[in-house]
Amino acid sequence: MTNYKELGLVNTREMFKRAVAGGYAIPAFNFNTLEQMQAIIQAAVETKSPVIMQVSKGARNYANGTILRYMAQGAVEYAKELGCEHPEIVLHLDHGDTFELCKDCIDNGFSSVMIDGSSLPYEENIALTKKVVDYAHQYDVTVEAELGVLAGVEDEVAAEESHYTKPEEVIDFSTRSGCDSLAISIGTSHGAYKFKPEQCTRDPKTGKLVPPPLAFDVLHEIEKKLPGFPIVLHGSSSVPQDEVDTINHFGGNLPDAVGIPEEQLREASKSAVCKINIDSDSRLAMTAAIRKHFAEHPDHFDPRQYLKPARENMKKMYIHKIVDVLGSDGKLAQC
Repeated sequence: MTNYKELGLVNTREMFKRAVAGGYAIPAFNFNTLEQMQAIIQAAVETKSPVIMQVSKGARNYANGTILRYMAQGAVEYAKELGCEHPEIVLHLDHGDTFELCKDCIDNGFSSVMIDGSSLPYEENIALTKKVVDYAHQYDVTVEAELGVLAGVEDEVAAEESHYTKPEEVIDFSTRSGCDSLAISIGTSHGAYKFKPEQCTRDPKTGKLVPPPLAFDVLHEIEKKLPGFPIVLHGSSSVPQDEVDTINHFGGNLPDAVGIPEEQLREASKSAVCKINIDSDSRLAMTAAIRKHFAEHPDHFDPRQYLKPARENMKKMYIHKIVDVLGSDGKLAQC
């Protein structure tokens, strides 16, 4: 058993409390590689922001759980080396689908886990979430649950249609499950194709797709039911068109990729939404930089040659999200 506190990590409890009170959101960046982790920590230190490094089941299988534990410990030490004496770094399991997976992550140094029972019948979702909560809270690990279903595909998470969270269920669910935060469905979606073209309109000047607005009425009803309770938005990448254009220009094929407009995420960040998940934007930033580098330097074959600009491009994107979208810069309790 490795407790996250031995690794220098923190759970989400205090950072969420400050975020809800302060009207900003904590960035939750998915990572799969060393370069992503380095870019996340560099961006968090430079902006003095708390940060959640999150790992999906698929990413954990890809990277190996033992290696991830040491990467998380290394991330804390790296942040200190960069000049942040008191970093606030969470290692979070994204979309855990079984009690056994959540337990294994808790036993191996994760400071926060998500149990996603959203595809189960309501009572089964509560029962599974409570089982994880009962175990996690023994070790002061925080638990995120989900109510409602997001459409889209990302890693092993897939759903054809979204189902908005029902505000009338949130009090009963959060009380009986004991979860520390709640992921809701208000129109965000997983992946780089968050909406089908027929769900969108087209900008007559650019021809680009314009996605439908988020259901802020549902969010506000949930806020009324659960005042001050930490709310989470999944599937919140904006799918920057400049990155998509770069990928397509240098041989990629991402037609009609579209995400969540950043102005809507800014609005959400000022509400009870205190954690916003971003994965696809990092993938796009990395892929765009690598494709561009290979096109301009066809003789290069050293991975450091193309992964360095990829890391820089991801870091630039992370800083932009922290400062210009989520507002978590300068929000460390201690620098």
